[in-house]
Amino acid sequence: MSDLSTLAKRLVNRDVDLWPAGNVAPTRLGWLEVPRMIMDQAKALTDWSAQIEQDQVVLLGMGGSSLGPAVLEAALAATGAGPKDRRRLVVLDTTDPATIASVDFSRSFMLVSSKSGTTLEVHTLLAHARSAVPDPARYAVITDPGTPLESLAASEGFSKVWTNPPDIGGRYSVLSFFGMVPAALIGYDVAELASLALDTDVEEAVALGHDMGRASLSARDKVTVVVPEEFRSFGLWVEQIIAESTGKMGKGCVPVPTTQSEPGDDRHPVAVSPTRPADLASEFYRWELATPIAGHVLGIDPFDEPNVAESKHNTAQVLDSLPLPEVETMAPAELDGWLSETVGEGDYVSLQAYLPFGQDSALEALRRRIRDQHHHMAVTAGYGPRFLHSTGQLHKGGPNTVVAVQLVAAGQEREVPIPGYSYDFGTLKAAQSIGDYRSLRAHGRRVARIEVERIDVEGGIV
Repeated sequence: MSDLSTLAKRLVNRDVDLWPAGNVAPTRLGWLEVPRMIMDQAKALTDWSAQIEQDQVVLLGMGGSSLGPAVLEAALAATGAGPKDRRRLVVLDTTDPATIASVDFSRSFMLVSSKSGTTLEVHTLLAHARSAVPDPARYAVITDPGTPLESLAASEGFSKVWTNPPDIGGRYSVLSFFGMVPAALIGYDVAELASLALDTDVEEAVALGHDMGRASLSARDKVTVVVPEEFRSFGLWVEQIIAESTGKMGKGCVPVPTTQSEPGDDRHPVAVSPTRPADLASEFYRWELATPIAGHVLGIDPFDEPNVAESKHNTAQVLDSLPLPEVETMAPAELDGWLSETVGEGDYVSLQAYLPFGQDSALEALRRRIRDQHHHMAVTAGYGPRFLHSTGQLHKGGPNTVVAVQLVAAGQEREVPIPGYSYDFGTLKAAQSIGDYRSLRAHGRRVARIEVERIDVEGGIV
């Protein structure tokens, strides 16, 4: 039996000794078998989704509970798959006031999604949604058994609670109820998705993870995931599972999702080539299998997230001592010069946009411009606070090669209140950016904060 065959067998048999002593794997390996549960629940999921009257679902979630559904919706939208009158999914995983204010809750069914049932963003979004739509029949919950969110749903009479197996971490949950309930609501055949996942070549996936880990140890740690344009949203999900799983103990694989080939001595390119939205199921499972093996090679626990709570704690400190403190910023025109003086060989730039959703093309143009102006350096881009629940672990716990650029809105933001809270969404988002800024600095990371009015279509910032 080959070494890869042995690794594959150990993984599917839940051998927790693949990872260092004290790992949390004994309580995090339920994703290996969860597609079989979905096969059994497929009819119930389909029958329930058919009962929902609204033509739009708003998912209130963060991190693992939201990125998979966002990819599944975006794939249908980009490829034109599914019926023309299919139900649409709006994934609201932000505290940006302009984005929240743009959502029409009055015509929507709300899906409230949180593994822990305590996620601050989810509870604030739920408070806002319920002020617009108080009818509990318009809400359903996905959470672990026994959480405060499950209790709230029961006491308030929400229409449905889907309790997920508790031995599945958020970033490994897309093929569980967290991903498959929204998938059923927007018209996917969830039995087909589960079947495709189970057909994944386990040994090939293990080889992917093994190569990824070995490349990282050989200074080729920028995992450049090249996807077709119509599936570019897959980058949201694959970034999370790689970064949050491997970025710790000063080690890590740095995911760089792109639709273009990006050469470089520190790059480890991997092609992803789905041809239809349903193919995402096998890609999800492929990377779920691969990433823990990369963790095995790196000698880290791929199932914990030791640094994620830091920014949450810092955010709470900022909110407990309002008004917001002043934070040093630089002018947009200073960015390129600062990057030229700051970045070095093996570094990567992380663009962290605490801005309204809907600027994907402009952010991608900025990412490419900085990449090309700085010797094809690896550059990533994401919205805050979304990335705090994904790549944020890598930024603090991974190698000190990140050069972080916070992009925050200049001027007064729209005021969107949060019922029951002493602050509004604009204040919460600002506190989250300041909290993460402090966390990055505490870890000795290089970080710049820039107030911007807009990002133009050529990647310039003003």
